[in-house]
Amino acid sequence: MTASPAPAPGADPVPPDGCQLRLLGHFDLAGAQVCALGNAEQRLLALIAVHSGALARWQAAQLLYPHATDARAASNLRAVLWRLQRCCPAVLDVTATTIRLASDVRVDFWTAGPTARRLIGQTATFDTHELTEALRANLHDDLLPGWPEPWLVPERERFHQLRLHALEALCTELTRSGWHGAAVDVGLAVVSADPLRESARRVLIAAYLAEGNTCEAMRQFDTFSAVLQAELGVRPTAALGRLLRASASSALAAAAAERLASTS
Repeated sequence: MTASPAPAPGADPVPPDGCQLRLLGHFDLAGAQVCALGNAEQRLLALIAVHSGALARWQAAQLLYPHATDARAASNLRAVLWRLQRCCPAVLDVTATTIRLASDVRVDFWTAGPTARRLIGQTATFDTHELTEALRANLHDDLLPGWPEPWLVPERERFHQLRLHALEALCTELTRSGWHGAAVDVGLAVVSADPLRESARRVLIAAYLAEGNTCEAMRQFDTFSAVLQAELGVRPTAALGRLLRASASSALAAAAAERLASTS
């Protein structure tokens, strides 16, 4: 069995002369020349980051202040930009028409998205470096959970589904590569994110079975059955049951063969 290395922290290191903007799990801005930000400043930075790092000023004003007149929204935006330039002058590049994140600002959301898409679209087996990089990306946290902004809700749901599929793919790939500890950890993360998701339970159960922990696999199946019955009044699909039965049959066959070999 191949040992799995301990996953590295999800966040990238802060650039020596730049900033690290965190949007996954919670908002945080770290780096040189950074001080505490108010809610309005946080929301402007998050808005620009979610829109690939650049947005027209009029769009930013309308999205941040949808119920204000155009003049009032533009005035509010100017005030926020002024405060940001005073407390974090290196974070934004602002012109008369555009607001852009500075080129040396790193955003965890920008790293996690491409990593998730590579995991979902991968057709060949991952090598050790690719698995390590996938474990480094923060796929365990949602995009600014709890923020009610209308411009954020659709992107948060899209990223939520993307990361769940990516975690399932990563769990399967880790299991195939023999990194059983990491596979179980990733499987538990995706089950925690959506306890009613059968595809998440399936990859976790497969990870337990691959490392020989049939008891843990059965416990997951029983827990999932109870949750489905309580919440939705349904049972797991037959395919999930067959996965466990096939493993049990293989284990029994192996035990019988070992017993026959010992008596011959």
